[in-house]
Amino acid sequence: MTATAVRVDTVPAARAKRRRRSLGWVAVVPLLAFVALAFGLPAVAMLDGAFTAKNPAGATSYTLDNLTASLKGAYLTALLGSVKLSAVSAALATLVGLPLAQAVVTSRFRALREAVLTASGVLANFGGVPLAFAFVATLGNAGVLTRQFGLADKGWDLYSFWGLVIVYLYFLIPLMVLTITPALDGLRAQWREAAQNNGATGVQYWRFVALPVLLPTLLGGFVLLFGSAFAAYATAAAMVGSSIPLVTLQIADAISGNVLVGQENVALALSLDMVLVAGLVMAVYLPLQRRSARWLA
Repeated sequence: MTATAVRVDTVPAARAKRRRRSLGWVAVVPLLAFVALAFGLPAVAMLDGAFTAKNPAGATSYTLDNLTASLKGAYLTALLGSVKLSAVSAALATLVGLPLAQAVVTSRFRALREAVLTASGVLANFGGVPLAFAFVATLGNAGVLTRQFGLADKGWDLYSFWGLVIVYLYFLIPLMVLTITPALDGLRAQWREAAQNNGATGVQYWRFVALPVLLPTLLGGFVLLFGSAFAAYATAAAMVGSSIPLVTLQIADAISGNVLVGQENVALALSLDMVLVAGLVMAVYLPLQRRSARWLA
């Protein structure tokens, strides 16, 4: 076959490939349109409101006063409170979720593994007002366990910082189990055997082999849990109201005018602060995820 014939034969194939690519872009258009409507327009409205202020005459102008106000006083306290609550909850969920997931992975009972993973998938999405009501009925001031074990006399208070941490752990620990289980499955048995053949103990294997390999996934899981706790609103609103300063609660109060009237644009500035924190979280999470995938693929 001559070179000319080869070139002629490849032309239809190239055209068909380009046609498939163009059809692929057409299939993505509905998704792009949905993203633009569901996320793009609200983001533009948030940016516009965060940098807009009204004078007493009703005229609007662009300013940085809203952002400045969102980083002062009670608003800054609420932002730092959300960061503290999210960091503590995520750290505890990471420490508890890792050994729990390891126990599930190494279990010989397949039914137990499937049951735990299924329950984790359900509990990781169980939040909001139903979760708050469940804890209030169980561990609140008049809760079943509180009265049965006399927890109130021992200083227990569900409506405190640590009480809210315990509630958040209810859905963060299952989320950590779901996040870390695939990475634990990716640990090769040959690595443990090689460590044992070289005289390493179980502790040394975890310290020098397993944990360094799992570290990117652990950090990525921590960041993911942090973002989930940072964005939570309904559970804290139903449980503690405004007794614990959180940025999501401050946004709701500013929008509804519960504290000061006309603070809607400050609420949008607080939302922008949250978006920036979430963006920073994703900027940390994605590289860690790619790095762990190289080791555990």
